[in-house]
Amino acid sequence: MEVITRNSSISMSLLRSKALESLSRIPLIGWLFGALIAVALEHILGISLALALGMPKIPVLFGFVIMLKKLVLIPSAMLYMLLIYILPIGAVARLSAPLANRLAAKLLRFPLWFSVAIHLGLLYAALHMWSGISDYRILMLKLTLIAIILTLSLNVINGYMGEFSCSHPGFMALGAYTASVFTVVLFVDDRLFGPALLPPILGLFIFPIALIVGGMVASLGALAVAIPSFRTRGDYLAIVSLAFMFIVKSAIENLEIVGGPRGLSSQPDWANLPTVFLWTIACIWIINNFVNSTLGKALNAVRDNEMAADAMTVNTRRTKIVAFLFAAFWAGVAGGLFAHVLRYVNPGTFGIQKLAEVLAMVYFGGLNSVYGSIVGAVGFNLMSEALRPLQIFKWILIPFLLILVMIFRPTGLIAFREFNVKNLLKPKLKPEEEV
Repeated sequence: MEVITRNSSISMSLLRSKALESLSRIPLIGWLFGALIAVALEHILGISLALALGMPKIPVLFGFVIMLKKLVLIPSAMLYMLLIYILPIGAVARLSAPLANRLAAKLLRFPLWFSVAIHLGLLYAALHMWSGISDYRILMLKLTLIAIILTLSLNVINGYMGEFSCSHPGFMALGAYTASVFTVVLFVDDRLFGPALLPPILGLFIFPIALIVGGMVASLGALAVAIPSFRTRGDYLAIVSLAFMFIVKSAIENLEIVGGPRGLSSQPDWANLPTVFLWTIACIWIINNFVNSTLGKALNAVRDNEMAADAMTVNTRRTKIVAFLFAAFWAGVAGGLFAHVLRYVNPGTFGIQKLAEVLAMVYFGGLNSVYGSIVGAVGFNLMSEALRPLQIFKWILIPFLLILVMIFRPTGLIAFREFNVKNLLKPKLKPEEEV
């Protein structure tokens, strides 16, 4: 009996290892094809399958929300996930692996930007089709992309620079209000600012300028934190940056010209999904290049040993200030996008809860890693939305899960890992095929 049990366990482990090996031979473009087929299948059969399984509509978030709202629908939601997502993605990716590997190998013969554009086109197509099911999906996807920008920018300071900053909600508020005032004054007839100064048709072309101006104002605000803080060492930056966040929040609450505590509305609807997606991709590309540049390596040297970096002719103070202003710029851009996605901005949004969310995304995903920031932002937002039916218990469960991550993975899920685009896009061939 023991021999039979041992043989069955060995055979199961062999099957599992073979399955994992076959999945590891699928390139990224194969997975994207599978995701595209799955979301197309949901558009065609989603409503019919959901009704047949006893659900009132298509699950907006992979069935997690329905499962927590009505426990009796857990089998239906899991079966829907299996039939619409898991099986089609796995089957298409596995069957198309040889073709996808050949296609990935051919794409590498062209300039790298061409292969990146093809992959990003497939990714955007899948996201666009998936979010087209409901307005809730579109809003959640936009906010998740903005969260990626915020997490990456804070990781520059708290991860690559090795400091602990609490000022990101303040930078986000400066960017949000600056970009909002810029667009509302120029292109909207508003009760606070009067008639529009320019025709709205020009707004789509000037909107990127509004986001850049918001980022620059956030960088100027970062100087108020960086100049006094970087003259000292230790926890001084955390104290000053936390004070800065409360100062910005209180100042906006007392400025009636921007609505005060009531907030500011009437932002134009220009932060559509393509715009937010392109800004997120630009942020990932620019920050990844920054942390891999000479300045980024100098930043890592400052984090590891500031005295040794100074002895090796690294201008440590200038390096830290440049990185701090750079991170604040992207936080301001994220704030501008956030304000125009919601089309309303309130100073209460940029308080201690927003700080806790951003810090959780950074440390959940992993320090010193672009991969980690993306995984942290996406994972935290999905978990937060999936647990929304639990109401107050959601804010008990999420901190508990974060505590478990900190215990078993103190540096985060994916820490200290470089984001290499070429390795990500290359074909997954067997060793003899590579030779």
